[in-house]
Amino acid sequence: MRVVGIDPGLRNLGWGVIDVAGARITHVANGICHSDGAEGSLAERLRSLHAQLTEVIRLWQPEAAAVEHTFVNKDAVATLKLGQARGIALLVPAQFGLEVGEYAPNAVKKCVVGVGHAAKVQVDHMVRLQLPGVVIAGADAADALAIAICHAHHLQSAGRLESALKRAAG
Repeated sequence: MRVVGIDPGLRNLGWGVIDVAGARITHVANGICHSDGAEGSLAERLRSLHAQLTEVIRLWQPEAAAVEHTFVNKDAVATLKLGQARGIALLVPAQFGLEVGEYAPNAVKKCVVGVGHAAKVQVDHMVRLQLPGVVIAGADAADALAIAICHAHHLQSAGRLESALKRAAG
């Protein structure tokens, strides 16, 4: 199964694609969709992110997607803008018919690092350990790969539970 993880951001929207075969996880691709404030209005920046992420999904054809929940901070305007970028991150995979898993940042860190309050450098390190030889495009792409890995683990757990329930019923 191919999984895309998306780390939403208005300036830098990270993405990472992995393949999952049983317990084996392999890196496919990763990158960052950029939207600069110099590009123009908020609407134009969102359109740009939509177009870039659409191309990523079209090119890599994932079968599942996951997006990180928005981190709410004290700046309401910044949080609202981030929420709009997150809307793009949810919309694009849905336009391709994908179900989208959503994870809190602490849940992703706990899944990948083992600690819910891990630092970005720890997340990057554990992603590199789980995907040997990966060249990561930047911190946002590392976070997106972590989100994809987290979603893959949750899909595997759900599959094992479903299988066990079928065996118990049969």
